Amino acid sequence: MLPYFIMLVFCGIPLFFLELSFGQFASQGCLGVWKISPMFKGVGYGMMVVSTYIGIYYNVVICIAFYYFFMSMTNLLPWTYCNNPWNTPDCSGVLGSGKQFNATLANATTSLVAGVTEVVNRTKRTSPSEEYWKHYVLNISDGIGTFGEVRLPILGCLAVSWFVVFLCLIRGVKSSGKVVYFTATFPYLVLTILFIRGITLDGAINGIKYYLTPQWQKVLDAKVWGDAASQIFYSLGCAWGGLITMASYNKFHNNCFRDSIIISITNCATSVYAGFVIFSILGFMAHNLNVPVSEVADHGPGLAFVAYPEALTLLPISPLWSMLFFFMLILLGLGTQFCLLETLVTAIVDEIGTDWIIRNKTVVTLSVAIVGFLLGVPLTTQAGIYWLLLMDNYAASFSLVIISCIMCICVMYVYGHKNYFRDVEMMLGFPPPLFFKVCWRFISPVIISCIMIFTVIQYKPITYNNYTFPNWSLGVGFCMAMSSVLCIPIYALYKISRSPGATFRERLKFACRADPKWGPALQEHRTGCYAPLVSEDTVESRPLKEKEELKEELREELKEDETERKDDISLTIQGSNGSTNTHNSPNPSA
Repeated sequence: MLPYFIMLVFCGIPLFFLELSFGQFASQGCLGVWKISPMFKGVGYGMMVVSTYIGIYYNVVICIAFYYFFMSMTNLLPWTYCNNPWNTPDCSGVLGSGKQFNATLANATTSLVAGVTEVVNRTKRTSPSEEYWKHYVLNISDGIGTFGEVRLPILGCLAVSWFVVFLCLIRGVKSSGKVVYFTATFPYLVLTILFIRGITLDGAINGIKYYLTPQWQKVLDAKVWGDAASQIFYSLGCAWGGLITMASYNKFHNNCFRDSIIISITNCATSVYAGFVIFSILGFMAHNLNVPVSEVADHGPGLAFVAYPEALTLLPISPLWSMLFFFMLILLGLGTQFCLLETLVTAIVDEIGTDWIIRNKTVVTLSVAIVGFLLGVPLTTQAGIYWLLLMDNYAASFSLVIISCIMCICVMYVYGHKNYFRDVEMMLGFPPPLFFKVCWRFISPVIISCIMIFTVIQYKPITYNNYTFPNWSLGVGFCMAMSSVLCIPIYALYKISRSPGATFRERLKFACRADPKWGPALQEHRTGCYAPLVSEDTVESRPLKEKEELKEELREELKEDETERKDDISLTIQGSNGSTNTHNSPNPSA
């Protein structure tokens, strides 16, 4: 918790405010905002790459939650007992063999005691939920290179997940903005229900004590600080491009400073609150198994799909609690997925910018969803969980902090901190507070840089249970991590090479200079230094304008003279023919 809150205060909230103000000021997505310094547009492409990776594997996690949700619609959760075809002899459930599942609560308690005795007597225990996860849901292979078959139930749920995301984004932020009123608020109701149920169980206090008790020896572990940074970046969505994209739809004078404080604190308070919900149930489970909480606690997919589902089997009406829990996971995941997909779609539409693309944004959304589904198919194979963990650990963790650090350096030092503070004051009506100025310029970049350095020094290859990833897979992971970061220098070199100038220094200076179009998108907001320098009413253009007006007046006079001349000729001809009609003749005074 200590690294978590330190990262929140000195990195999370300042960077959250930086990205919100950045996108809101320019009213552009993660690519368009880099008119602030065109050479750094590669940061925007890096954000798109990160969002693509996360969008691919994150929807696979959502589809597994969908699968568990559907499988919870039964009288008995399928991972309750060990009497299933996929179970092994090592399986030992807390509720015995399953013969008493229709018994009364008293009989269930007797079965529970017998199950606990059986568990304690075993030297090696595999829970029914773990075997259900490994041998039935995933049917996991023996390595990352052995893909095996596609798990059709998971593939079907992946299609459902992408279809739901597309439907909610079919009208862009207009439709997703309405959907999130439900997806963002309903999980609080579910969390509260699970929290009340959890703290009333035996042993819940032990789980909460384990959750809140500091382990000071781990403060010196760089991985803990790196995990804290990754969690803050994940939780707040920093460096994904989503914050910039969503903020671009705000009104120009919206108080994004207030929004950033409220959202950041509420978001992280929700994470802490969810910890009480999880660990109260895990404490209950540890109490029943007569083992320390540390032995039942897990991380990653194991917590959501193994430890917590097993704890749910101990509750009365367990299918109801299971459905609520996984429905909550689905809603939380969809909220993130909306942001990821909208980031990619907005970036594509803004970058191409043709009338057809703008009119047919729905087609772009559908195309991105279809491509995302196809790229997610390998993750539904028997080796899919290995690839999911590889992408989670490499594709979107280390690169996030690098992107954020470079973004701070670009805005504060290349564009200039005084210029950006002036822009924020112009937009909000007040300058950024001193704390944020100091964090943007010094504290946040320094903390992020230190985390990067110590993470590299204390690097350890990832493992999954007892499986060690082969070197070639780690190489693939590093390539994914570097693919987003390399966008930055590659585009910078491209922009410098295309910039005018006789020397490299002149080209570099031109590439770093803000584009003339940088600034507020609407003309009414382009005041002060962003006001047009040349307009029709400036002194320089008045002589030309006066000449045009004089020419127009002369043309009108010539037309009138020509009309009078023709009328005079007509009268002369009619008079000479003796056929002048006084009623139809023009007025002589005309």
